[in-house]
Amino acid sequence: MRLLTANWFGMHRFPASLLDGYKSFMSERYQREKDRYRQLADSGQSPTTMVIACCDSRAAPETIFNSGPGELFVLRNVANLVPPYQPDAGQHGTSAAIEFAVNSLGIRDLVVMGHGRCGGIRAALDPTAAPLDTGDFIGKWMGLLGPVAEQVNSYSFLTTSERETALERLSIRNSISNLRTFPYIRTLEAEAKLAVHGAWFDISTGELWVMDNTTGDFERPQV
Repeated sequence: MRLLTANWFGMHRFPASLLDGYKSFMSERYQREKDRYRQLADSGQSPTTMVIACCDSRAAPETIFNSGPGELFVLRNVANLVPPYQPDAGQHGTSAAIEFAVNSLGIRDLVVMGHGRCGGIRAALDPTAAPLDTGDFIGKWMGLLGPVAEQVNSYSFLTTSERETALERLSIRNSISNLRTFPYIRTLEAEAKLAVHGAWFDISTGELWVMDNTTGDFERPQV
């Protein structure tokens, strides 16, 4: 039998910061919304909006949109990417979540939300600064943006930060284009039963920019 030392237990103890946060949650927010949580437990979830966002810890959709429990169905991955529809033998976590949200939950609005200073986007533009070929998965994943990143890098008149912002927004449009390769999304959009949106959040200023569905331009909404 392996003997576990006190040091081992110290290293493997559940993070105290999370326990402190849970304590605050239970004494504050849960107390205010416990009826809502109990209702959700009994009746299940029925969100009307899905947000596909980056897993960057600074850009949490539930915080940005000040949403309560059960209001948003959130999918987060590196650089908020959506792959094309590809029903093969592979394991497609992002596509599975989209399929569940659209076909099982019946969401009516699907938002792809990018953000400023995205590390994945920076790496796609400059692999030497943040290598993507050192692991088994990240390089292939960010390869979804390869052609778009090459196009943006060809704009030599842009500064580095301008290229990053450009690709952050172009990647949103690229993901929306990929969403429309899903047959049921095209059908539901045509029947006006589903709307697809793009948004970009500036971490440094808190500004939200929303994509115009006709022009593709990003504009600040009146709030």
